[in-house]
Amino acid sequence: MARVDPALAAARAAVRAELADLARDRGLAAGDLVLVACSGGADSLALAAAAALEAPRVGRSVRSAGFAVRVGAVVVDHGMQEGSDVVAATAAARCRDLGLDPVLVRRVRVDAGPGADGPEGAARAARYAALDGVADETGAVAVLLGHTLDDQAESVLLGLARGSGARSLAGMPRRRGRYRRPFLGLRRAQTEAVCAAVGVDFWTDPTNLMPDGAEGVDGEGGAAVPARTRVRAAVVPVLEDALGPGVVESLARTAGQLRADADALDALAADLLAAATLPTGELSDVQPTGAHQASDRTLVLDVGPLAEAHAALRRRALRSAALAVGCPPGATTARHVDALDALVVSWRGQGDVHLPGDARALRACGRLYLRPAEPHPAGAAHPPAPTPPLEE
Repeated sequence: MARVDPALAAARAAVRAELADLARDRGLAAGDLVLVACSGGADSLALAAAAALEAPRVGRSVRSAGFAVRVGAVVVDHGMQEGSDVVAATAAARCRDLGLDPVLVRRVRVDAGPGADGPEGAARAARYAALDGVADETGAVAVLLGHTLDDQAESVLLGLARGSGARSLAGMPRRRGRYRRPFLGLRRAQTEAVCAAVGVDFWTDPTNLMPDGAEGVDGEGGAAVPARTRVRAAVVPVLEDALGPGVVESLARTAGQLRADADALDALAADLLAAATLPTGELSDVQPTGAHQASDRTLVLDVGPLAEAHAALRRRALRSAALAVGCPPGATTARHVDALDALVVSWRGQGDVHLPGDARALRACGRLYLRPAEPHPAGAAHPPAPTPPLEE
C-alpha cells in the first residue's frame, strides 16, 4: 500500500470536516458549489488541492456513499505589484489543473484612502468585496479561505501590538457567514508539504519576505515592510527561540479562548445598545437644534442605561454605535471610544466628539447623538468602504 503523505492527509481531513459541517448546518447538497479563494500561494493551492480531492465524497462513511459537490476557485488580482496579472493567470491555471471548475479571475481597484486601515486594509476590503460578488453571482454555498495556524498566531501578536482589546486578540474566526477557514489547525509548513505531495508549484508573495538586511519598519530602499511580514520573519522566531516550540499553537489556542469570551460580551453589549437606542421618530421636543438637529440617520442613545452598565459592556456598545453610523472599524480606536465614554460617565459639558469617517457625537438633554457624515454631493469622491476587521 502506498504511503499517504501526512500533510496531505491532515489537509484532506480538515476540508472533509468543513464540508461535512456545511452539509449539516448550511444544507450543502449534491451538485452545490463551494469556492476556494486562491492567491497562488502554498496555503490556498493546498486548500484547492484538498478540496478537489474531497469534493466527490462529502459525507461518505461505512453507512453512506456520500455525494459529490462542485469546487471552483476565485483568484483576485489586486493590481498592486508589477506582473500581478501573470501571477493571477498562473494561479487560475493551476486551479484548473487540479480539477476546479469554474475558476474565475477578478481584478480589483485598491483605494487606500482615509479610514481604509492602510494599503493592506484597503486590499483586504477590495478582496472580500470581489469574493462576495463572485459568490453571489455563482450561488456558491461557501467560500474557503487558506489561513493557517501561523496566520492566526500572527494576528494575535498584531492585535496585542495595536492594543485593540480582546476582540482583536481573538484573531480570525473559523467560520463567519459564507466564509470558512479549514486550515486554522495546520501549520504553514504543512501546506507547503501538501503542494509538494500533489506536484504543484506555488508562488511566494514578495511582500511576505523580509528584504535582506532589513531589521526595522523600512526595508530595502526605505520601502515599508508590512507589519505582518515583520512579525512572521522577526518576532515569531525570537519567541520560539526564547520560549521554546509550541508558541504558535499557544497563541492560536489563546485566540480561540478569547473569541468565545468576546462573542459573549458582544452579545450582551448588543442587548445594551438595543435597550439604549431611542427611535428618532418618537423623540420628545427636547433635542439638539440647528446643525445638531437629529435626523433619521442619527443614532440617539439614552445615557441612563449606558451609565448604569458595566464599563466593559458600555464601551463595546459605544464602539458598535460608532460603527453603525459609518466609522471604519480599522480606524476606530480606543481613543475614540474613550471620548464617547466620557460623554456618558464624565460629562462636563464638553463639545462634539469627532469620529473616523467624519461622524460626530455629542450629548444633550441626557441623550447621546451620533451623527454620520453628511452625504457626498453627486460626483464627489466617496470614502472607502469599512474594512472587515482581522480578515486577512
